[in-house]
Amino acid sequence: MDKVVKLIDDVGRLLANYYPAYLTGIRNTLILAIVATLIGCIIGLICGILNTIPYSKNDNIFKKFILKFIRIIVRAYVEIFRGTPMVLQAVFIYFGLPYFTDAQVAFRGNSGMWMASIIVVSINTGAYMAESVRGGIMSVDPGQTEGAKAIGMNHVQTMLYVVLPQAIRNIIPQIGNNFIINIKDTSVMFVIGFIDFFAQHRNIIGVNNMNFPSATIEMVGYLTLTLIASFLLRALERKLDGADNYELVNVDPLVMAAGTYNHPDKRDIFEERSKEYKGKEDN
Repeated sequence: MDKVVKLIDDVGRLLANYYPAYLTGIRNTLILAIVATLIGCIIGLICGILNTIPYSKNDNIFKKFILKFIRIIVRAYVEIFRGTPMVLQAVFIYFGLPYFTDAQVAFRGNSGMWMASIIVVSINTGAYMAESVRGGIMSVDPGQTEGAKAIGMNHVQTMLYVVLPQAIRNIIPQIGNNFIINIKDTSVMFVIGFIDFFAQHRNIIGVNNMNFPSATIEMVGYLTLTLIASFLLRALERKLDGADNYELVNVDPLVMAAGTYNHPDKRDIFEERSKEYKGKEDN
């Protein structure tokens, strides 16, 4: 119990002395995660669409060659960036560019670190999103595409107005999952000098050596960020799903009229009979 009290006291002292640094790290983490996720989604959307453009045996050789070549490029991109750690991708891009250009082109200063970090996290996210988008497009019922073609839509119109709206709704959970992953994985950007939430932790423990109390703050901070992100994303999913009931259809005149007319043979006191039928009944 004494250790718990000491931990709480140490955490309180760290927050009192270094809370501006922690807040700056949280801000940088969120900005990087949001921007990189948005750019990664755009990259993944483009790659997913390019990877699903159909072609048939009757198409000309040039079209088939171009589409096959595009699919090879997209596949290579996906496999490379899904199959290597992000921390090594950051090192490769940040230090590789000046290496191959003899320092003529390099990421310099704070803006250079931001640019390099956004590029790394974005292209890594895009590699995962490319497969998610491809899966989302393939999950749409083929009858939707056939129906669109039957009413005269071309491939672009079918994708824009029929397939993609449904595919994007299907992959929203994966987009949210990638965003949450990016909140945590931005911590590897410290290898190129980017100051995020985790980098602030490393700087602070370098001054006072209070490793575990600072790590506790980091754990609680990351957990809080991911829980808030999960809550907001679930709210967005519910919003896109629409209402849970359809009571509004009761105002439809046809619905209101349903069941108010009975067959004349059903001797009900509330039934309505036409004058012609009443005349025949009286006779």
